[in-house]
Amino acid sequence: MLVDDKIFLGTSTQPEYIALKYGNRHGLVTGATGTGKTVTLQVMAEGFAAAGVPVFAADIKGDLSGVAKMGKAKGWQTQRAQEIGFSEFKDDIFPVIFWDLFGRQGHPIRTTISEMGALLLSRLLELNDTQEGVLNIAFKLADDEGLLLLDLKDLRALLVNVQERAKEISTRYGNVSTASIGAIQRSLLVLEQQGAENFFGERGLDIADLIRTDRDGRGFISILAADDLMQSPRLYSTFLLWMLSELFEELPEVGDMDKPKLVFFFDEAHLLFDDAPKALIDKVEQVVRLVRSKGVGVYFVTQNPVDIPESVLSQLANRVQHALRAYTPREQKAVRVAAETFRPNPAFSTEEAITQLGIGEALVSVLESKGVPSMVGRTMIRPPSAQVGPILPEERKAIMANSPVGGLYDTAIDRDSAFEVLTRKARDKQLAEERQQLEDEERKTAKRTYQDDAPKKRRSTRQTPAEAAMNSLARTVANRLGNALVRGILGSLKRGG
Repeated sequence: MLVDDKIFLGTSTQPEYIALKYGNRHGLVTGATGTGKTVTLQVMAEGFAAAGVPVFAADIKGDLSGVAKMGKAKGWQTQRAQEIGFSEFKDDIFPVIFWDLFGRQGHPIRTTISEMGALLLSRLLELNDTQEGVLNIAFKLADDEGLLLLDLKDLRALLVNVQERAKEISTRYGNVSTASIGAIQRSLLVLEQQGAENFFGERGLDIADLIRTDRDGRGFISILAADDLMQSPRLYSTFLLWMLSELFEELPEVGDMDKPKLVFFFDEAHLLFDDAPKALIDKVEQVVRLVRSKGVGVYFVTQNPVDIPESVLSQLANRVQHALRAYTPREQKAVRVAAETFRPNPAFSTEEAITQLGIGEALVSVLESKGVPSMVGRTMIRPPSAQVGPILPEERKAIMANSPVGGLYDTAIDRDSAFEVLTRKARDKQLAEERQQLEDEERKTAKRTYQDDAPKKRRSTRQTPAEAAMNSLARTVANRLGNALVRGILGSLKRGG
């Protein structure tokens, strides 16, 4: 049943395959909880990796880590292989790189504030249109003045600077309100408490490190530890969207290939589209449509096809539908919608089959010759070859210790950027003003020494209200930036620990 240039998925009335040359035409894996989506994801990841295609996948429950350990041909896996006539089934193990935004269960993944961009950052911070406009102004100011925005303390320092220069900046770029700056700062604090400070900084992820093969020509499976990350679903979805955008921006056009350069699995895909503004959905649609010309296949994994906007769903050619339950009118409608996405099979009712599928069964439709969707087949998914279920923590550590990216990302780098530049400017301004005040006082003292004995009204040496305000402003900027440095150092120690 194993065929060159194809990935064996399982058996209906015939073997069901994904053709590698259509692997970049994207796909969809759907089904209710407990129906076998994770096993299907593992089967597909193993298939692509065995064919020399690198894979990136989020591991929501930790189960996918088992691909890094040799399977044991016994129990339900052997039984299922026999049921579908898969005589070539054998144990196997696959090359894996573990990643983790928090740096606990894998190598850290980082990007800079500048690389994230205002649009994605606004979504991450859940800003309204006005606040997003102010954030765009801040980014524009940073670009114009050559300020590097690498991490959260850089952005906080920039926002302080924007607030203090609000009148000047509003004249040049548009209105900047104190209320909007405050709202962004509060959102940054919430984001920091969720652990996002680990994500922003350097060394930034090199996309080339996701497109690796081992010495045997197998593609590395990059697994993102997402069990903790799912506690911050907005961070999870924004991160994966950023990664998809990076793949699109950095990879060259390759046209049609014999197999994809990378396959990207987006688990819990509904989180990407929940409450997303139309502008963002349009961007996702555009990226999904164009990224296949870069040799990247995107596979969304979610409970129901209705979780995906129609404009994106129409681009997902390779489909695996596990069981859905239809107890309520809304669920019944979802089943009808799911059934309508398949090319009908006269042998059975697609709508009825969706509610009758057992664990491990799925409806499968993939691109065949000339890119035409196959007739939907009621398919028993093949068993994975590697271990099903999570590996032990010590096994994960051993794999990380021998990782091809070991040492590249594990230590954060903090180079001279907006925070340091603005801190120096604020302190230089404060020192200059204090020096000027001292010189003024010395001139006043010298003038009094040479005055006539005639009694004159003594001039006050106190600061004028304007002078006091300027000095207070400089001290406020310097102190606030200094506090940001303290928080930044604590953040670095926390990351290192």
